[in-house]
Amino acid sequence: MKFENPWWASGKIDDYYGKMKRREYFQLFHPLVLERSVKRAMVLMGPRRVGKTVMLYHSIDELLSNEIPQKQICYFSIETPLYNGIALEELLNLYIDLHQFDVSKELYVFFDEIQYLKDWELHLKSLVDSYHNFKFIVSGSAAAALKLKSQESGAGRFTEFLLPPLTFHEFLLLTDNDHLIQAKENTINADEFKIEYNSYEPTDIVLLNEKFIDYINYGGYPEVSLSETIQSDPGRYIRNDIIDKVLMRDLPSLYGISDIQELNSLFTYIAYNSGNEMSLEGIASNSGVAKNTIKKYLGYLEAAFLIKTIHRIDQNGKKFKRANFFKVYLTNPSLRSALFSPIQISDEFIGNMVETAIFSQWQHNYFFQLFYARWQNGEVDLVHMPDGLKFSMCLEIKWSNRFVDNPHELKSAIHFCKRHKISQLKITTIDITEVKKYQNIDFHFVPASLYAYEVGRNSIWLKQGFS
Repeated sequence: MKFENPWWASGKIDDYYGKMKRREYFQLFHPLVLERSVKRAMVLMGPRRVGKTVMLYHSIDELLSNEIPQKQICYFSIETPLYNGIALEELLNLYIDLHQFDVSKELYVFFDEIQYLKDWELHLKSLVDSYHNFKFIVSGSAAAALKLKSQESGAGRFTEFLLPPLTFHEFLLLTDNDHLIQAKENTINADEFKIEYNSYEPTDIVLLNEKFIDYINYGGYPEVSLSETIQSDPGRYIRNDIIDKVLMRDLPSLYGISDIQELNSLFTYIAYNSGNEMSLEGIASNSGVAKNTIKKYLGYLEAAFLIKTIHRIDQNGKKFKRANFFKVYLTNPSLRSALFSPIQISDEFIGNMVETAIFSQWQHNYFFQLFYARWQNGEVDLVHMPDGLKFSMCLEIKWSNRFVDNPHELKSAIHFCKRHKISQLKITTIDITEVKKYQNIDFHFVPASLYAYEVGRNSIWLKQGFS
C-alpha cells in the first residue's frame, strides 16, 4: 500500500506520471473529483490505454498542489494480486487502521481497474452510503461491465465520465505539433449549439496532413503517439495489448462468450470496412457469423467502446421502422492500422479512414445526433441535429479537391439541403479552404485534417461551457 502511495512520504506522485502531459479532458474530470455537494462516486470509463490511470495520478497531483494533506489521499490498484478477492471496504479499513484515520475527516479514495472485483458496483454503492466525508473515484477498462453495472446498481450514487481516445487536437498537443494550427476567431451560437467551424487555419497544410495520417495510424493512444518503437510495429502493441485483451478476455468473461473466434472474425470484418454501410445479412455472409449472434456482439463491441453504430434516414429525414442498414465506425482509426497495416496518404482505403477519423471526433460531443442519409438515388455522409428536432448541416467527407470546382456534382447533398432548408453544406478536401454560394447554399470547403481538428477542439470547448 505504501508503494502505491509514495506521496504519503514524499508529498508528490511518481515522476513517471508527473512528467506526462495532461489530457484536455483533465480540466473536465478534476472538477468532478472535487465536487462534494452531491454524494456520488466518480466512475471513470473508457477503452484500454487511453490514459485513465495517468488521469487518476494527475488528479492526485492536483489535490497535493492544492494542499490536500498527503495522507488524505489513498490509491488502490485492484488488479494487484495481493488484493485479489478483497472487498473494497476491507481495503479501505486497511488504510484506516494503518494511519489510525479519523473517518470524520475528508478522504479521497482512488480505486483503479475496479472491474477486477466481482460485484464492484454493490461494494462501491455501500461505501458511498456509509462514508459521508469520503470521495470515491474509480476507473476501469472493461467498459461494458462498468457502463451496464453502474446504470443498474448505482442510480443516484455514481457519476460516469467517459475518457475517449485522443482527438486530433489532443494528438497535436501531445506531440508538440499544435503550431501547425493557428486560431482565427472562435464563435459559437449558444442557443442552437451550432459551431462555426471556420475559426482555425493551418500554418503548413502539407505537414498538417502528414500528421493527420500519423494520427489515423497511431494517434488514438497517448503511449503509441509518443513512441517511435511502438509505431514501428503497431500491431504488436495495439492488437495484442488492446484489441486482443478486449476480444479474448474482457468480453468473453463478462458475457460468457465461448466462441472467441466468431467475435474476432466479426470485429476484423468491421475494422476492414469501417465507415461503410452494412446489414446483418451482409455481415453474416462475409464474416460467417449468424445474424442473431451478430446483433448481440455489435452491442458488446459498442459497450466496450471499440465501435459506434449510426442509423440511416431517408431523404425526408425519417428513420426506418426496421433498421436493416446502418453504418459502423471504429471509435479510433488506428485500430484498423493495427489489424492490417498503416495506411499511406494515397492508399485505396484513405477515404474510409479519413471518414472514420472525422467521425471519431464527433463522438466527443454529446450535443449532436448523427445520422447518414440514403435513398434510392442519393446519399449524404453525415447529417446532424443540434436540438434533436431539425437538421442543421450536411457533411460530405471527401479526400479530394475535385468538388471545389464542381459543386454541382454533389447532387444528393444539395437535394437534402433544399428539402430541409439547410443553409450550409460542409465538404472536406485535401488542402483547399474556400467558401462558395451555389443554389442559395453556402458551400464550406475545408481540409479534412483541419476539420477533424476543429470538431475535436470545439467539442471539448462546448463541454467546458455547457456541462
